[in-house]
Amino acid sequence: MRNFWLQLWRGNPPGPILFLIGTMTAVLMSVPIIYVAWEALNAGADRWLRLLDDRIPGLLWNTGKLTFMVSLFAVTIGVSLAWFVNRTNLPFRKQWQWLLALPLVIPPYVGAVAYIIVTGPRGWLYDLWQSQRWLQAVFSEYPLTIYSFWGVFFILTLFTYPYVFLIASAALRKMNRNYEEVARSQGLNTAQIFWKVNLPFLRPAIGAGAILIALYVLSDFGAIAMLRYNTFTAAIYYQMGSYDTTSATVLSVVLIVLTLSVLWIEARTRRKQQYYQTTNTYREPEVLPLGKWKWPVFFFVGIVFFFAVLLPVVVLIYWSVIGWKAGTIDLNFWQYAWNSIKVAGLASVLSMALALPIIYMKSRYPSVLTQAIEKLSYAGYALPGVIVAIGMIYVYSQYFTFLYNTYYLIALAFVIRFLPQAMNAGEASLSLVSPRMDEAARSLGHPPWRVMINIIIPSILPGILAGGALVFVSSLKELPATLLLRPPGFDTMAVRIWVDTREAIYHSAAPAALLIILISIIPLKYMLKKY
Repeated sequence: MRNFWLQLWRGNPPGPILFLIGTMTAVLMSVPIIYVAWEALNAGADRWLRLLDDRIPGLLWNTGKLTFMVSLFAVTIGVSLAWFVNRTNLPFRKQWQWLLALPLVIPPYVGAVAYIIVTGPRGWLYDLWQSQRWLQAVFSEYPLTIYSFWGVFFILTLFTYPYVFLIASAALRKMNRNYEEVARSQGLNTAQIFWKVNLPFLRPAIGAGAILIALYVLSDFGAIAMLRYNTFTAAIYYQMGSYDTTSATVLSVVLIVLTLSVLWIEARTRRKQQYYQTTNTYREPEVLPLGKWKWPVFFFVGIVFFFAVLLPVVVLIYWSVIGWKAGTIDLNFWQYAWNSIKVAGLASVLSMALALPIIYMKSRYPSVLTQAIEKLSYAGYALPGVIVAIGMIYVYSQYFTFLYNTYYLIALAFVIRFLPQAMNAGEASLSLVSPRMDEAARSLGHPPWRVMINIIIPSILPGILAGGALVFVSSLKELPATLLLRPPGFDTMAVRIWVDTREAIYHSAAPAALLIILISIIPLKYMLKKY
């Protein structure tokens, strides 16, 4: 048995404390998801057949259509903006690099709040239409319907394109100028060079951004529910609200299969799209003149920024001022803010602590067991928060009742959802630390856990803290898990935005939405450095 154990770790096993913490973390991450799948498989054939006949086909169509359309248009906008900002003489191109990334810190449900205020049935444009006879003559009925597929499509496209914009920008900045010059010497013009030279190099970046967008659309609940569009996440939440937990688990399993299918397609596609720059003579890409297209392109970039950043922020500031004058920014508001910070802060600290043993074992003790622990730790990241919450309700209401109906359970749900963010940031820093430092400490008799605490953590602390900041902001914005797991009377800013918007109390929802945006700007600097 001992020989088998040593063979698993190639003769270099980790300490028992390190391995135990990593294993317990992997179990914590995966048990809720496994439990949901188990409950769904035991739902009975009648329940499955009824849902397959009545609900699932329509939900598949709605979810698939929305995911495809948002991914297609967000990729198109993101790649276009990345090209104009990084490869052309666009006016103020340096400023646009971070201005166009700002939608990343605005949760789509916050964007939905802003556009409901502007275009909704009781919104600013509706009031304008009612007050102007000539507009009523042109449009006999109010023409804007934010509560529709096109409304959801517009919101999600606006606030997800930065995933592609950032990754494509990084790829464009690293592209070697030599290849373009060779193509130009063969008589190709700029458009032909883009399609035959630049685009193949951009395909991996486009694929990475597209998969992030698709997974986000599959998992989004806030914007979709606010705009009354029915996808799997909304249907699962409302099934839980009507106490039909069995149907909720069946729908959850279908959504899990759909998510895994998207990941499988992406993995298969990525294997066939590997492009390398083999020349050793790197030259920075050339900045191309736009000529007569300079101001039309500038107008296009400005329009995207206006709709994705400026308009929502102005609307929220306007209603926040009204809310401040009305006295909504009171002790209750700051209690909601404190609840959000408390739960997100706890999730951030737990994620940093639990990520360390996993990334350390992956780097220093590679084996099949390490790979399994790492994969299980990613279980909750690719799945919607509503599914994670359902799994936790099942498990903790039966076996860990002392945690059920406490805010600690919300923090654990955030850890399951966002632990990989802390792992990725820490792993990037750990890759820069030589294993020889560990070996030197081990040769002096220090066990692995002490080496990690005394040597590794001080060396990679900036990366750990950056990962913790990402988890903090992601937790601050998480809505469905908080709605399902919060104890009675425990509200956060995300919950108040949801409740107040559904009741059209915009002057109460706007200050919380604006505060979330302001706090979310904190990790933007890290993201821009990374990409």
